[in-house]
Amino acid sequence: MPEKPIDHIDFDTIDSKAISQPLVKHIYTADPSAHVFNGKIYIYPSHDIEAGIPFDDLGSHFAMEDYHVISLENSDADAVDNGIALHVNDVPWAKKQMWAPDAAEKDGKYYLYFPAKNQEDIFQIGVAVSDSPVGPFVAQPEPIKNSYSIDPAVFVDEDGAAYMYFGGIWGGQLQSYRNNTFSPENLEPTADEIALGPRVAKLTDDMLEFAEEVQEIFILDENGEKLLAGDNDRRFFEASWVHKYQGKYYFSYSTGDTHFLCYGIGDNPYGPFTYAGRIMNPVIGWTTHHSICEYEGKWYLFYHDSTLSKGVTHLRSIKMTEIHYDENGLIQLIEPYHI
Repeated sequence: MPEKPIDHIDFDTIDSKAISQPLVKHIYTADPSAHVFNGKIYIYPSHDIEAGIPFDDLGSHFAMEDYHVISLENSDADAVDNGIALHVNDVPWAKKQMWAPDAAEKDGKYYLYFPAKNQEDIFQIGVAVSDSPVGPFVAQPEPIKNSYSIDPAVFVDEDGAAYMYFGGIWGGQLQSYRNNTFSPENLEPTADEIALGPRVAKLTDDMLEFAEEVQEIFILDENGEKLLAGDNDRRFFEASWVHKYQGKYYFSYSTGDTHFLCYGIGDNPYGPFTYAGRIMNPVIGWTTHHSICEYEGKWYLFYHDSTLSKGVTHLRSIKMTEIHYDENGLIQLIEPYHI
């Protein structure tokens, strides 16, 4: 993926300008999916490594191999690395690139959802199960049927129904799908065509498969029109997340090549979601990926940047900061660095 310019950044002083510090510094972590289980915060990030793979637009240099679960006793506690929870070598169907994961709990079981490339270099989404939120997790022998692309995010609604959101263009291969069917001849829409939307499917009661056909989600503008592919500052790129606030569904995501975290608001888990604004302006590093979680009455944004690695895009560090809503339920914009 192309780099954002970083020549103007003074990495000797950037830590003092950042609104938050990395939660862990002994390993590189990214794409934090945060949940509260049993009164503690658990974060399920990617584990970045330096694999020596050249940079390209398909993200081949993001060559992650395993997952570590990071936990916090409370929002002010030091983060704890609970070790390897799952390794690609323990996933029978997976070949490489253990990208951004998520997790969910049901009836005392914990489910880790993750994308990886199969033996044909096509991304699918798998699931692994544990009796503990920190693992180790045991992977199912096959990926979830009819799953594809990257960035699974599982939202459990108040009625207990669980929904998986996923998808990412470019290296995430979403542009190769139409009507849930893969073809390498499929390309991104042109600028004046409707933008590709993220995908959603309700999960089965056992949390291991899709209970329905995968559906596309649409993000609408202020006039109720679907966002166009050329609307790079607002259209979906990757990093789906859903949370609920005051009865409304908030779908948040990354715009990718324009580096914003944005969100839309809807009335049900399937959308459509009306674009509502930006959550965070660009961070140092090419990617931006997040989650939103409530803990003890406060809301927190979990995100990453590349300050610890002095701007190396594929060596990132997870962070957290409090978010605030205005009287209309809109999220107040966060600047990741003091200007």
